Amino acid sequence: MGKKRKHAEASEAPKEEVAQDRPKRTLLGWKDGVPEKQNSSPVFRNREKVLVTCSRRITYRYRHLMLNVVSLLPHCKKDSKVESKESKGATLNELIELRNYSSWLFFECRKQKDLYLWMVKCPSGPSVKFLVNAVHTMEELKLTGNHLKGSRPILIFSSNFDKEPRWKLIKEMIVQIFGTPKAHRKVKPFHDHVFVFSIVDGHIWFRNYQVIRCNGDM
Repeated sequence: MGKKRKHAEASEAPKEEVAQDRPKRTLLGWKDGVPEKQNSSPVFRNREKVLVTCSRRITYRYRHLMLNVVSLLPHCKKDSKVESKESKGATLNELIELRNYSSWLFFECRKQKDLYLWMVKCPSGPSVKFLVNAVHTMEELKLTGNHLKGSRPILIFSSNFDKEPRWKLIKEMIVQIFGTPKAHRKVKPFHDHVFVFSIVDGHIWFRNYQVIRCNGDM
């Protein structure tokens, strides 16, 4: 006959084996269990999206100017024409809210002579209205550059922008709208042209220059 088990041994329940937690998997492989270093400061990402549109009955010259601006800004998108009425502001704000844009450029032509450029930050402003003069499209200019389409520009401003508060505000709006985001899907990782903004006699002059590396003596 076999020996009887003691009462203490009979009361003990079998221990269940607990499975170990699986290590987390990342794109670079399996983690070794070393805790990651978390940055206290969040990473800033520029998600600027610009909507470019114009009013109806715009002339061909001003329409070509708008298309040139669209070709220079890879993070913008051209939309259909908007009727130039008193309610155009509400119409554009509704359009921008539906498309999830942060800024817009509106080319408004009046009497087929004067061209006004609205530069607006959405949804709560500010907004600036310019009277556009001395229009020269890319098709009219000679010795035009051949910089890469979609490359990021370098913004250069004259010292006059830091003298008055209104010029400082306009400078900040230009930086946000014309500054191409780094991580945009249509942007090339190159800097081969320069946007120059200068103030002369109360007017803002805009120039686009190509950057070329010259080998040897000039």
